[in-house]
Amino acid sequence: MNKKILFFIGFISIILLLSIKYTNRSDSDSISTDGSVASEEYEKMKIAITFDDGPGPYTERLLDGLLERNVKATFFLIGESAEQYPDVVKRMHEEGHLIGNHTYSHIELACVPLQKAVEEINKTNNIIKEITGEDIEYIRPPYGYWTKELAKNVDMEPVLWDVDPRDWSVLDEQKVTCHIVKNIEEDDIILLHDIFETSVDAALNVIDILQLNGYEFVTVEELYG
Repeated sequence: MNKKILFFIGFISIILLLSIKYTNRSDSDSISTDGSVASEEYEKMKIAITFDDGPGPYTERLLDGLLERNVKATFFLIGESAEQYPDVVKRMHEEGHLIGNHTYSHIELACVPLQKAVEEINKTNNIIKEITGEDIEYIRPPYGYWTKELAKNVDMEPVLWDVDPRDWSVLDEQKVTCHIVKNIEEDDIILLHDIFETSVDAALNVIDILQLNGYEFVTVEELYG
């Protein structure tokens, strides 16, 4: 059978499963005081979609897709990439996305001297602030490594993740999409990388599917709040 047909069938199955899950959660009826049946309203399930390692050559296409879908994302930027794409960083800020720090050169913070780690973080904060005019409050430490010493020396909130499709390794739009949709739960943080075309395509697929099934995409700051 054609691979596209199989993928379409798989997507339909996932959507149906998610629809059943959301219906059981939110579509119950209640009896009003006059005896009529009224639908009970529930808040949508909030999740955050985040992107590491950018900006890159596909980030503007991602921003176009987010704008069309009225979705706000969180971007953890590499300092040297922000220097290369200042206009993209400015656009992120102007369109209401949350911008965080991902070090200047993607070093593993736990494996370098403390002074070097702090320098990488501060340098990136300064670069982003020069472009956006805003202080940076959130950091995603590369590889998820964060230490007590860093916490004492850097006044920032570390942000990890809940759903990781390893998009940088898979490089397959369909597999990344299916992994996220199958594993997502309320209040989860999704990890992706906007430097890969397949990841950008998968991100927009995921948004389309999950929005139809009762999920609302918010920034990490909104999720934490």
